[in-house]
Amino acid sequence: MRTIRFIGAAAIVGTLAVTATACAGGADGTTGGSEETIDVSFGFIPDFNGTSLLAIAEDQGIWDEYGLEVETPSFTNGPLQIQALGTGDLDFGYIGPGAFWLPASGQAKIVAMNTLGQADRVVAQAGNETMDDLRGKKVAVPEGTSGDMILTLALEEAGMTKDDIELVPMEPSAIVAALSSGQVDGAGLWYPALATVKEQVPDLVEIADNTDFEDTVSFPTAFVAGNDVVADEPEKVDRVLKALRDAIEYRAENMDDAVRLTAEYNDLDTVDVEGDAANVQVLGLDEIDQLTADGSVDSWLTGMVDYFVEAGKLDDAVDPADFYTGDLWLAAGE
Repeated sequence: MRTIRFIGAAAIVGTLAVTATACAGGADGTTGGSEETIDVSFGFIPDFNGTSLLAIAEDQGIWDEYGLEVETPSFTNGPLQIQALGTGDLDFGYIGPGAFWLPASGQAKIVAMNTLGQADRVVAQAGNETMDDLRGKKVAVPEGTSGDMILTLALEEAGMTKDDIELVPMEPSAIVAALSSGQVDGAGLWYPALATVKEQVPDLVEIADNTDFEDTVSFPTAFVAGNDVVADEPEKVDRVLKALRDAIEYRAENMDDAVRLTAEYNDLDTVDVEGDAANVQVLGLDEIDQLTADGSVDSWLTGMVDYFVEAGKLDDAVDPADFYTGDLWLAAGE
């Protein structure tokens, strides 16, 4: 069972109360050694990266297999979920790469890798072909997101900083409206939101995308948990990770179904979700395990930490082991 609540930047995250249910059994009639159902609040963003595993877990009965009663409030971005994790109003959430500095700064733990994002763009109105063309012009961005990240990288590559543009912080939905109406000259944003903009502005120019920077920084997406949840509720964490592992395996083997379920979950057109998924590098379960075990994920996170230090989001470099619980992820598969 799920309950969806939409939470925007100006909203105060309320207490997510869920009612305990009767005992639920796993695939072998157990729930990880306990018969008690565990209540979980799990935030998400209504796009393919942020929704597909939750949609699969619900449809395939995976939550029930592990004795989990899950409520899934919807958020507009990752930083809001980190805030909710910190106040105890949320147990788990989903973040894109632009918000990784928040767990790196100690505000949460990354508990599972998800996908590699390829949907981020710096876009501009017609007549602007380069970053230099945006000098002194209005450029919108959702702060602390992957849109912010790719804008910063594109400015740096052009020998510019945010001081060289008129930065306009906005929520993603507001950026869609502002680009469509011509109120801003450019933006750091992502698909599928940009697909909506292009319906109104077909000559929108894409100046930069993730692949321009893949040699220096990766753009992983991930699932996060509150520090207290990881420290004090190991059974909850283990069951959720087991459920995510099953959903990841199903997604890799059933992409068409994953797209359909995501569309149904978010009440979106399947064609739009297909376009969104086309900008995602889906990682299989064995692949995530291998990348975690051989240190590749740590390399991604180290590169991102270096970026966040340079961008002023972090004061000092941080060891990935301080905020990525790869040991718990691998243990959940044993």
